[in-house]
Amino acid sequence: MRLSSKIPFFLVNPAAGNGSTGSTWPGIAAYLKEKIGDFETHLTSRPLEARRHAAMAVERGVRKLICVGGDGTLNEVINGVMDFNQGLAGEIKLGFFPNGTGCDLAKTLAVPRDVKEAVRVISEEETIAMDIGRISHADHDGKGSVRYFHNIASLGLGGEVVRRVNRTSKRFGPFLSFIWATLITIFTYEKKRCILSVDGAAPRESVIWHIAVANGQFQGGGMWVAPDAGVEDGIFDITVVGDMTLSQVLINLHNLYNGRIKGVRNVECLRGKTVEVSSREKVFLDVDGEEPGTLPVRMELIPGAIKMMVDKGKRPGTIRSGCNVRH
Repeated sequence: MRLSSKIPFFLVNPAAGNGSTGSTWPGIAAYLKEKIGDFETHLTSRPLEARRHAAMAVERGVRKLICVGGDGTLNEVINGVMDFNQGLAGEIKLGFFPNGTGCDLAKTLAVPRDVKEAVRVISEEETIAMDIGRISHADHDGKGSVRYFHNIASLGLGGEVVRRVNRTSKRFGPFLSFIWATLITIFTYEKKRCILSVDGAAPRESVIWHIAVANGQFQGGGMWVAPDAGVEDGIFDITVVGDMTLSQVLINLHNLYNGRIKGVRNVECLRGKTVEVSSREKVFLDVDGEEPGTLPVRMELIPGAIKMMVDKGKRPGTIRSGCNVRH
């Protein structure tokens, strides 16, 4: 059945936020009915369902799509839109009601978590042309896989942390869930030797703790890993946490949260539109809070690919921290 392009379609993940989305959605839906009138809804019940239904909604004529959940749900929705027709993605107005474990993109965009404010934003339909990343990697069976990301794709420590977080109940909320997982993982993690190339430059091999390829600024429930990143600037910000001792990592952990990561010894800031990383070791990925596989990986930036609804009056500009950036 063909749907009206003017009626909003809500893709809701009831399990997001450790189940809080499911409990609050009936009240949100009642408020939406009062304020915006008719809308369509689909509640997901399993992984990848949001991806499939986003593609189906676009195929049926939906042009205003709102994700209710966390970064993982939003990642699925964006992948569904891109799966159906990458060229059509720019015609879709995408909204986000953040209510998940991470919701890190919401911090970069200043997307309101208050329901009334979120409804106002989607009613006003102010949009930005948001960049996204395309990532080619090995899945957990070693087969090639392609997907898209809107916030940050990372590897090394980040991949190990998200594996741990996604296996916990997350009942203590996003910040404490990620802090706990990060601390536990730091004490058990073994640094990786990786080969990195940015924009086709000569590959270089080094020992790393963590590499973050960033479109947004935050990951892991609030780690400010890429304070110079901007979702409209047409380039990735790449933070490489190099060969540190355990004590150095622990001493500088707070700098991951205060935006001062750039001043830490053995941390390097790069910029580029394509990133390739490989390793002879097994290195796990974290892609928008999901764990899709391992190295080798190639990431490419697609500028202005998605129209994202934002509160333009509150969205901060790119925060420049004075990072020692290399192009």
